[in-house]
Amino acid sequence: MQNIASSLIRIFLRVGLGFGLYATLSRWIFGPPISAVMWLTWKAAFRFRLFVVVAFLLLAAVVGLPVLIKDDGTARGFTQILLTYTLTTISALLGLSTLWLACGTLARDIEDCQMQVVAVKPIARWQIWLGKWLGIVSLNAALLALSGASVYGLLQWRATRLPADQQQILRNEVLVARGSAKEGTDHKREIDAEAERLLKERLSKSSLTKVDLAEVRKQIREQVKATFELVPPGYVRQWEIDLGIAKHWLRDRPLQMRVKFNSADKSPSGTFIGLWYAGVPQKTALWQSEPMSLAPDTFHEFIIPANLFDEDGKLTVMFRNMNATALLFSLDEGLEVLYREGGFGLNFIRGLAIIFCWMMLLATLGLAAASFLSFPVAAFLSLGVLTLSFSTATLANAVSEGTLGGYDAEKGRAGHLAIDNVAIPIFKAVLTTINLAKDFSPIDSLSSGRSISWSQLGLALSRIVLLLGGVLGAIGMVSFARRELATAQGTQ
Repeated sequence: MQNIASSLIRIFLRVGLGFGLYATLSRWIFGPPISAVMWLTWKAAFRFRLFVVVAFLLLAAVVGLPVLIKDDGTARGFTQILLTYTLTTISALLGLSTLWLACGTLARDIEDCQMQVVAVKPIARWQIWLGKWLGIVSLNAALLALSGASVYGLLQWRATRLPADQQQILRNEVLVARGSAKEGTDHKREIDAEAERLLKERLSKSSLTKVDLAEVRKQIREQVKATFELVPPGYVRQWEIDLGIAKHWLRDRPLQMRVKFNSADKSPSGTFIGLWYAGVPQKTALWQSEPMSLAPDTFHEFIIPANLFDEDGKLTVMFRNMNATALLFSLDEGLEVLYREGGFGLNFIRGLAIIFCWMMLLATLGLAAASFLSFPVAAFLSLGVLTLSFSTATLANAVSEGTLGGYDAEKGRAGHLAIDNVAIPIFKAVLTTINLAKDFSPIDSLSSGRSISWSQLGLALSRIVLLLGGVLGAIGMVSFARRELATAQGTQ
């Protein structure tokens, strides 16, 4: 009992020291007025039991998900799914709690007449708003650090309990930061030029309406694109990979190939056989694989020997289709070469930092909504925007078809509505705005062992926090500064 008591005393002392250090640093960096609002935000989170409940849910997700997860039976598959599920759950829990706290901490203070007491003190409205935001952001930083450290510790612990060969697979394919190189030739111009040529031939023979023209152009382009992706039976597909500056540190190091293909026909065995070749003819050694039996619609990774690229960093890869049906390798994700760039630890921290950028944006969104709306309406608006961000596939489909009417099977083309002239430009603007944040997916990169570079982190910070967050923050501060606090309850 004495040992347990002494351990609890040490924990409380460390927590108290941490809070004291936090209060001192915030006061020194942001000044007494803003740090006081930050401290009040922390107190509100503990008063509502939000911090404790969210921390418990995060730890429960990290510990409980490994028990519920069903994987393919391999250490690599389990670890990839574990990373995906835990980080997705952490992001979802933190995102929802951030929106709830951001909307509630400001709107409730106004509705309960507590903000009127703060506003009469010698502190500007923008300082109150900024203090609330910094308080929520620092809460998220603490919760994300706690859950992230738990995930990292769980992964490392499970890795050490695996056989040596499985540990090697994890260190090479998942718990690593790998760079990627794809085909250097951009076929977009060739595809567009050939599609326009075929479209002109089609127009010379028959006339098309404006709606039909867009649909026909799209169909022709897809057909031309397929000619660059399709590998007929018995044919060879070749890729020219430029490793860039990575050539300087990849000598004497094996590389990894990541491939994925599709097939219109099914195989009795469920797999298709092919031969892979790598190397630069007359410049480097040539490598040929054994016949590989691979399943379609699935990513496959295998190792190729070192030093197969030339002095310019160029690597030639070929695939021979040994099946009776054609196979299709997408230009986007059909083939890429992976190589080690760094360790997993720092890469994991960069991934968490991008998730933290998302949380900062959500905190800004919630506070901006609460700056001029009541708590229920602000929460509804924030959740609506969040839901819209997950509906980009529907928006993108409408934009690509150029209409909300969908595809008309009888006419063989997309329909057209009068509202399209207004809705489609709006959808394009919404998609562009949402994609500024959604273009960054650290969860996918971490679960597949991809490198998250410092430049990616900097771009995420500039787009998500400075651009989108800055615009929302300015709207929130201006709205809060102009809001009549004394009549807020009667006007909402």
